[in-house]
Amino acid sequence: MPHRIPHNARQNWLSADFGQYNVPPISRLNPARNTEILPNASSRSVTVSTDSDKAKFLNSIEISLVGRPLGEIGRVRGVETTRGRLKAAIELGFPCKSALDSVHDEIVSAVSEAFGADDVEIALSTRIRRHGVQRNLQPIPGVKNLIAVASGKGGVGKSTVAVNIALALAAEGASVGVLDADIYGPSQPQMLGLVGEVPESEDGKTMLPLRAHGLQMMSIGALVDPDQPMVWRGPMVTSALNQLANQTNWDDLDYLIVDMPPGTGDIQLTLAQKIPVSGSVIVTTPQTIATLDARKGLAMFRKTQIPVFGVVENMATHICSNCGHEDTVFGEGGADEIVEDFGVRLLGRLPLDSRIREQTDSGNPTVVATPDSAIAAAYRQTAWNIAAAQAAERLDHSAKFGNIVVEGGQ
Repeated sequence: MPHRIPHNARQNWLSADFGQYNVPPISRLNPARNTEILPNASSRSVTVSTDSDKAKFLNSIEISLVGRPLGEIGRVRGVETTRGRLKAAIELGFPCKSALDSVHDEIVSAVSEAFGADDVEIALSTRIRRHGVQRNLQPIPGVKNLIAVASGKGGVGKSTVAVNIALALAAEGASVGVLDADIYGPSQPQMLGLVGEVPESEDGKTMLPLRAHGLQMMSIGALVDPDQPMVWRGPMVTSALNQLANQTNWDDLDYLIVDMPPGTGDIQLTLAQKIPVSGSVIVTTPQTIATLDARKGLAMFRKTQIPVFGVVENMATHICSNCGHEDTVFGEGGADEIVEDFGVRLLGRLPLDSRIREQTDSGNPTVVATPDSAIAAAYRQTAWNIAAAQAAERLDHSAKFGNIVVEGGQ
């Protein structure tokens, strides 16, 4: 039977030895698109002779939801053609349950227009696969993809962004967890309404994640009293993070969203060197003071060979609840400069709104509190862009191979 960690033993667990805000999807030309295979595909009037060529055309279709070609974020599993009919099975690599019908219709329309087919049958499904991590590390058991959400600077709303992105991915059909990596200032228990909840253990060695709103969550805040400061030096902090990540029994997660602390110090270095990360996201506000540190955070991930999916600009605009006037309280253009200078994508622009603070403080973040609101739609679009960026990264094939043992000859 699972047993609860005794209240007075919580700290000992971590021992010293251990859509008005949306960013329009970025349209990107596909240089290979139809220039060799379909010379006149720009007019959507072509004749292609083989199923292979049709599959290549399908891969070239840009999915407007995320501004990426299908072949980058999914796979064509099979194509069959008969006279006047085309049948294909397509697998998307990111969750988009609420938009699946529109993506399906977009593909059907493109195929019908290109080939003049009277009957187009597209079987569209999603499958989230495990992607590559740092080459010297193995993925965490039970976790397909680990995405670090970082800022470089405190006070930009990174934790609020992280939890709402996680909730949006879960609402779209993914299995999602949140790891609160801010050892000194954990906030996810409060944001998810889990204050006072303590993780259980089935074996006395590992922990079961806490659960709320369909998410799995682990935080140092669940193991110590809320008012207790963590007066720890770097080695203790990094050991704690390792234990939280690796001694939690994550239950078959598609994504583990890591809410990173600000800065580029011990925690960030531990994440890069010892925890398998499949990608990262930088959160900033538009103001120069915030973007200065965001740039450093982005450069750090680049230096440690961790893919940077792009930048989320938080608190981009404020709309007055009384008169509807839109104001750029923290300036504008900061995230755009990072995008241009570093050659990454702008994943989303999110608003400054008092309702976000009220809902998150109450343990009921915006995506679950008001799922049909424009603010929730902005988080959802940002989540789609992040998940699509992950789908475009290299896959992890390590699970296909066993351990290779080289024995010396006699």
